Amino acid sequence: MKHSKIGFVTGLAAEARLLRRTEFAVAVGGGTPEGAWHAAESLIEGGALALVSFGLAGGLRPGLLPGTVLVPSAVFESKQTYTCDNWLMELLGGGTGRPILAGYRIAATAGDKALLYRRGRADAIDLESGAVARVATARGVPFAVLRAVADPAERNLPPAALAGLKEDGGIDLPRILLSVLGQPGQIAALLEIGRDAARARRALAARVKRIK
Repeated sequence: MKHSKIGFVTGLAAEARLLRRTEFAVAVGGGTPEGAWHAAESLIEGGALALVSFGLAGGLRPGLLPGTVLVPSAVFESKQTYTCDNWLMELLGGGTGRPILAGYRIAATAGDKALLYRRGRADAIDLESGAVARVATARGVPFAVLRAVADPAERNLPPAALAGLKEDGGIDLPRILLSVLGQPGQIAALLEIGRDAARARRALAARVKRIK
């Protein structure tokens, strides 16, 4: 299959930029399941014959380090499991053996992540993969997931990390600054999150370069 016929759905504009020198079709969902659904549909309407959910993920399995690249075997959503396509998984570097959880909101605390991990033993959680899996299944096209852990299972996210996403997948700096001004003690945690997100993006960029 030609790369131009494979559509990548991302949540963030920064994730989409990692694919700018490839031939893949790309659509940004804005960091919500609904946005990802519309992005996946737009790619299919544009001629995509396969879909990939791409970007950062929150770790659920204890011990997964930021920058760990995941090619899940399946997407687990509530009581439904969607199996990823073997050929696409090999194209993306080979499957990593465990599912990823389709989330509807960010898992913000270590307690939340521990509870979600016990329910399904998924490696990680993201907000786009469930929508991509649903669209692919409804449209009869294969799909897979390529994600990198940016937020480990053991971390509690500070409020500013939850406040700063725009509908177009960009970062809302004014909202982040307002949050920091209200709670300046979260600055150190935000800097750590930024370093880990950069590590995850570098890992994804390196994996994308190896896709043939």
